[in-house]
Amino acid sequence: MDINLSFDRPEDGPRAGPITVGWFLTSDKGAVMYDPPERVSFRQTNKAHAKSASRCPAVIQMESRFFAVKCPFDIHIGFTRDKDGKGQLVNRAGVASPIRGNKLGEVLTLVSEVEWRYPDRPTIQLSLPYCFIADEVVYMTQLASFAHYRPVPLPGTIFGGRFPINVWPRPIMWAFEWHEPEKEIILKRGEPLFYVQFEGDGPDRPVQMVEAAKTPELTGYLEKISGVVNYVNQTFSLFKAAEDLRPKRLVTPKEK
Repeated sequence: MDINLSFDRPEDGPRAGPITVGWFLTSDKGAVMYDPPERVSFRQTNKAHAKSASRCPAVIQMESRFFAVKCPFDIHIGFTRDKDGKGQLVNRAGVASPIRGNKLGEVLTLVSEVEWRYPDRPTIQLSLPYCFIADEVVYMTQLASFAHYRPVPLPGTIFGGRFPINVWPRPIMWAFEWHEPEKEIILKRGEPLFYVQFEGDGPDRPVQMVEAAKTPELTGYLEKISGVVNYVNQTFSLFKAAEDLRPKRLVTPKEK
């Protein structure tokens, strides 16, 4: 009787092993200010006791799936209205602000009032150059830095979001809904600004993050899908068209 033995592992292949997520900055202007995303981890805490939370597999598993994006600026702002009732941002740090007043307006904007979800909750946006990409189906979720303690809580909530980074890579921003506009917003450079979580085709696959090179294929693809939010509602309807234009490979690790 012939016996055929196969040593092929069905799990091997493009979907085996960790999910690779690439990150890069869409602009090199002031790149030194922007720290690489870091895996959320509190490993330097008490692990002496067997039942310590630092040794809990569930805690470790959860932490390993979130990456923190740090705030690149020191910002201290308030909200007010001018004599005509138009909302505006006020730099509360004044002359002590590390950011010049004319430069603050380049990165931080007050969304037009007609676009606010609630008439009494201003929405602001902090522009950032971070972009995440993948070469297989990966959804990214942006959410608040819930594991970071703030002695003075922020007076509102961030706008989260979830979208596929394999077909819809785009610079992400920090969007904030100001629930208590009478209170000031204080952001400190180096503190977690928000978290990002990545989901692939299975919950058991870990995520490895690499800095990606801005190849001609990648920059060309970004150009084709950039800015469409200004012209089209429901941009998710464009995913199929974007996929047809997508080059075979987006993630090329950057040479050190």
